[in-house]
Parts: sequence; structure tokens; C-alpha cells
Amino acid sequence: MGTSPDEEVLTLRAQLQRWAAAYFELDAPVVPDADYDQAMRRLETLEREFPNLVTSDSPTQRVGSAPLSEFESVEHRLPMLSLDNAFSAEDLRDFDRRVTERLGLLEVTYCCEPKLDGVAVSIVYESGLLVLAATRGDGATGENITSNVRTIRNVPLALKGDHVPPYLEVRGEVVIPRNAFERMNAQARDAGEKVFVNPRNAAAGSLRQLDSRITAKRPLAFTAYSVGVVEGELPASHDAILQALGDFGLPISDYMETVEGVDACERYYQSLAAQRDGLPFDIDGIVFKVNGLQEQERLGFVSRAPRWAIARKFPAQEVSTQLLGVDFQVGRTGAITPVARLEPVFVGGVTVSNATLHNADEIARLGVQVGDTVVVRRAGDVIPQIVSVTESVGSSSAARRAIEFPVRCPDCGSNVHRVEGEAVMRCVGGMSCAAQLKAVIRHFASRKAMDIEGLGDKLIDQLVDDALVTSVADVFRLTKEQLAVLERMGDKSSENVLASIDKAKTTSLPRFIYALGIREVGEATARALAQHFLSLDELLAAPADVLEGVDDVGPVVARHISEFAHDERNRQSISDLLSSGVNWPSVSVVSGEGPLAGTTWVVTGKLESMGRDDAEQRLRALGAKTASSVSAKTSTVLAGPGAGSKRKKAESLGISIMDESEWLVMLREME
Repeated sequence: MGTSPDEEVLTLRAQLQRWAAAYFELDAPVVPDADYDQAMRRLETLEREFPNLVTSDSPTQRVGSAPLSEFESVEHRLPMLSLDNAFSAEDLRDFDRRVTERLGLLEVTYCCEPKLDGVAVSIVYESGLLVLAATRGDGATGENITSNVRTIRNVPLALKGDHVPPYLEVRGEVVIPRNAFERMNAQARDAGEKVFVNPRNAAAGSLRQLDSRITAKRPLAFTAYSVGVVEGELPASHDAILQALGDFGLPISDYMETVEGVDACERYYQSLAAQRDGLPFDIDGIVFKVNGLQEQERLGFVSRAPRWAIARKFPAQEVSTQLLGVDFQVGRTGAITPVARLEPVFVGGVTVSNATLHNADEIARLGVQVGDTVVVRRAGDVIPQIVSVTESVGSSSAARRAIEFPVRCPDCGSNVHRVEGEAVMRCVGGMSCAAQLKAVIRHFASRKAMDIEGLGDKLIDQLVDDALVTSVADVFRLTKEQLAVLERMGDKSSENVLASIDKAKTTSLPRFIYALGIREVGEATARALAQHFLSLDELLAAPADVLEGVDDVGPVVARHISEFAHDERNRQSISDLLSSGVNWPSVSVVSGEGPLAGTTWVVTGKLESMGRDDAEQRLRALGAKTASSVSAKTSTVLAGPGAGSKRKKAESLGISIMDESEWLVMLREME
């Protein structure tokens, strides 16, 4: 008597799952690919003939499904928080000191894991079956990528064991291992297709495919690093939870260790840093978590990050390459910045062909010349920079050429001037210089300035290059006929841009002052100036000594404001803007009344509940003053994640520091 279809299906599924585990989890294939493919085709045939035998955990469900029109939004039942960062051993010890002091312990047990450089995802299992997967998104809401995650070979569609919680949210990182990435790119090159820049970009792009059949072809891998919402029982420590996830069939890190105290954390960090280049996947640091769940609960959270975990990042990656030449770019204030042209080199996850040289003083300090071999550093999204010069192997002194700054602007031909005491050289052409005009308009139209939606870089370039805009005020004189004929524009796009321009005419004095682009006058300084002088005429007429009496304004900023105010071209530009209809309501005097009257606050870092502007507005409504820098006059610093130097300065000055949760409690009590 032959095997029944349902028995053959069960046998094939078990066989394929066993072979897949050997291949993807143990990296030890037990059968040739042809045998695996043959068994998969047989299972697909049986499931087509007997649709009632198809189950959600079948290996056939990993091949992907028809394309989606868009991703649905998923609200995380428990927010997916980010982590605070440590960049040095001192930062890590500061974190440990805060933890031990809060817990009243001499030493804490930490769980250490490599910080995978991939994409964070959440996977939900109900009754042991995969039912939902989502991206981190903004932490509160992500995108539904269930169909795509189902295609990842080492993600179990059904968990194993008798003790799986009825509802289990697993969180982890999706990556593409280095070897698989190289194979994937080699195949793409052979086929004449686009290759990916780095494994992280490839993983992110693969997960965001609307057609999960494309995702299924990518060599993605998942590693679990924590849990979210759990309905049921799990162990009482982080490392034991991860071991339980491993027992359920979920992949966890082979490099996880549990250690006692911060010294052991530092040793783990140094050990993994030494192995970094030889690991099968990219990592950008180490995550340290307080191991006990009770201790984690006692420590709690601050804004968007837990107090019980920190990510110690690796130093910026550096590589050597050759300096081929130097170009000069002109910025909004006329500053001429030397930009190095490099022999393309892969550093920090991207191919770099340009790097900043900052200014003439930096070039002199480095002693760099064209033709030199230089060390390039790139950290995260920071602009690559040249940090040192190494001896050029095989290049003669004749091959080296000194870097000479232009005596005239490379864009408009105006004279170049260097103010005594400054490192930067500047074009004196002002708005007659197209490069400066473009940069001025970009700043003027930016979200925190006049907020002109749709007036992007490419459109600004066209407007200036075609002489449709020769001053900032010309933006408010544009017509539909002028815009509609431009590249990538049309009637509807033109109408939208013009509507946004018209809306921007009504603004506020602080926004207008900031939009003028006066050197070193940021949002906070613009707000302080508006509140102090109440009118633009009063501000422009103020002498330097009066300007210095304004909060957040020192001698240098006062000089910049005075120079701007006394330049006839700037005066004319302001007059033209007002003539074109730009206006704002009058500014009222802050009474200084309220529960926070007499206090000065600095808001720094990222807040979860609102933006910094909104937070400062709430503080001012309660009578407080707000400033952009920490000084002895500061009463309190409201610090979110990433507070960095401002928080450290407040600590050194003994200034009160409040986290967002404490601040929100205070607001509820006062408002």
C-alpha cells in the first residue's frame, strides 16, 4: 500500500525543515541544492493538488506572494525604543555608575551582545504560529512586512516545544551575512544588474519590497535579541529569555555572553572589536543590558530609551586612499570650502569619492598635498573627512602638488576675502553669486524658516540658473507660467508651489529673522532677538553693545548681526521682501509671570512626546526663558536621548537635569 498524500506532505515538510536548518543555521549542508529543490517542487505539487493540506508553516510559504499596493501600518503594542550610545570606555563607565547607584549595588550582571548592523523588526507568534511581522518605523508605528519576513529561511513559521507563550512578540535584527552578500552581488554583476553598496542597505531594501517574491530571493537572516509583549511565562533574566527563544527554534547570537561588572563588559568589547573584521556579519558596536528583569523594571525608561541598556559604538572606520585633486564649493555665507576628490574607496559602509578638507588652516595642519596618500574617516552619516597623511608609496615629490586656494570665487569670479582671525575664506559677491543665492534660498525656504513646501534643491537650481530668481524676494513674484515650463513641473505642481509660497508670506518675526540667514543666528537666538526688540526695525538699528545684552548673544554674534544690518544689499533685500507681502503679527512682551518665572531652561536631545520647539513653547508659556546653550545662568536642562555635550556641561556645573517623563509629570501638575 502506497504513502498517502497527507503522509508524504508531512514527511517532505520535516525533511525540508531539517535540511534548511542544517544549511541556514548550522552552515553545514547535508544534501546538494538539487535534492532540496526537487523535494520542494514535489511538496508544491502536492499542495496544489490537495489545497486542504496547505498550512501556514509549510516551507512552500517562504516563496513569496503577489505584490502589495502598499504596506499597512502596524501600531506596536509596546514601543520599539532606541538605545542611548556610548562612544568610549568612560561613557560606558558613566552608564554603569548610574545603574549601580540607582540599584544600590556594587556590581551588576550584564548580558553582552554584538550590535548587528541591519534592520530591526518585530515578529508576533500566536499559539506558536507566525501571524505578524513589522518594521520598527518611528518606534510607535511600523510597516506590516509579514509576507516578506515569512520568506526569511531561518525565521520559524511555527515555534517548537511545549512551553511557548500563547502570545509572543520577538524582536531582532535582519541582516545579510557577508559571504551571502558577496555571492548575491557577484550574481547581479554577472547578470548585468544593479549591485548593492553594503549588506545593511541590501537588507533594508529587501524587506521593503512590495513583491515578497523578490524578498524570497535575497539571502536574509534573522537574529532575535529581545521580546516585546508576552502573554505567558518566560524566565526572569534576559540571557535565559534568549536561551528560551533558541529552544523555541528562533536564531539567537552565538556571541552572547553574560558577565559581572563593567570591567568584564570592557573586555568583551575589546574582544569583539578584535574579531570584528572576521565575523560572518557586520556589527557596529556592542549592546550591554542589565540582565535581571526585576532590575530592569526598577531602572525604567527615559524618553525613547531604557535606562538599563546602552550601545557602545565602535570608532569611526578609517581607510587609506589617494588625493586626486581639490574642488572648491561656495556656501550660503560665501564660505569657500575645499572638497577633496579621492580615488574611490569603501569606508563606513559606502563608497567614498569626496571628503571635506574644511579650510586653509586644516590643510596646513595636515600638510596635505594633491597626490598624497591620505586616511579618510567616516562615522555613520557624518560627511567623510581626511584625518591624516600617510607616506605615499611609490610617488615622487614631483607627483605632489600644493593645494592653492582661489583668489576669485570659483562660481561668480568675485574677490575672495579672509577676515582676520577667521579660518574661512569667503566670496564677497553676496547674492550676485549664484552659488550663494541658491544656498540662501534653500535656507530661507527650509521648514524651520519660511517653510515653503515644494521649493526643493532641484527647483531652486533651475530658478537661479534660468535667472527667474535673482534675489530672495523674487521667489514671491514667481508665476504659474514661469514654473509650469520647468523640468518635472506642470500645472498642478506649479499651483502647489505657488500656494505654499503665498502661505509663507504670513510668518512670525522669529522665523523671519532666522530665515534671513545671519551668521550664527539659529532658531533660539532669533527667538531671543524677536522677544527682546519686538520689531525688526529696532533689531536692525541696535548697536553691538545693546545686542550683547540679549540672552544667547555674545560679541561674535553681535558683530555678525551688526555687519548684516549695515550692509545696504541686505537692507534692500529685506525691503523687497516686505514689499512682496511678507508680514507677521506684532510680538508681545513676555510677562514673566507663571510658575517657572525667573528660570532659564535648555532643551536638548530628542523628545518622544513632542518636538523641541513645542517643548520650549510650553516652557515659555509657564513663564520660563529658554536658551540654546548651557551656562551658569541655566536653571534646568531638559535632556532627551542624545543630549551629549550639553548634558555633560550641565553635570559639570551642577545644574539640575530632568528627563522627559519627569518633565511631563511637572507639566501636568502646573498646567
